[in-house]
Amino acid sequence: MTDHRPRPRKQPIQERAQATVAALVEAAARILEENGRAGFSTNAVAERAGVSIGSLYQYFPSKEALLSALIVRETNLLIAEAKTALDEPTGRAALTRLIRACVAHQLRRPALARLLDFEEAVLPRDIETARVAEEFRQIGLSLFSRPDLTSQEPPLVVTQDVMAIIKGMIDAAGERGETIQIDLAARVERAVLGYLTYS
Repeated sequence: MTDHRPRPRKQPIQERAQATVAALVEAAARILEENGRAGFSTNAVAERAGVSIGSLYQYFPSKEALLSALIVRETNLLIAEAKTALDEPTGRAALTRLIRACVAHQLRRPALARLLDFEEAVLPRDIETARVAEEFRQIGLSLFSRPDLTSQEPPLVVTQDVMAIIKGMIDAAGERGETIQIDLAARVERAVLGYLTYS
């Protein structure tokens, strides 16, 4: 059976190599935002980043490896914002802060966020994408284990359901071109609280 996971790539150690990798990942993001998956190729990314295709292949042996790196980068940014929600004294305040962090993150680059949500669902996970997905899930588990956010469902089920509600509503709003974060966050919070109340 063929392993379709993005293959391991050379890890950038030196500062210059790290800058090259960062430029390639950002070039991939911009191409995806502007042209979608149809305009996305390793050649286009290398050209946009101003590096040779050979240099790209040193770090990213395929388009899928680039997508995985981009998913990891964006998820790490979201995790950094979402973790601050756990500093809140109550579950309700933490939920509000988590939703606002998710809305701000997704609407910062809405086209990219929607595309990466789709790609994350269909791409086989490598070690890094699995790691960040689990780290984000643990934030949800911590949140929905708080006594004022309890549900009849187990915390894992609640976490998965609530994250699906948040992601679905925010992606739909981004597709419609919504930009007022506070209004969207309030609607998402009402939907989540409704779920928690009746589940």
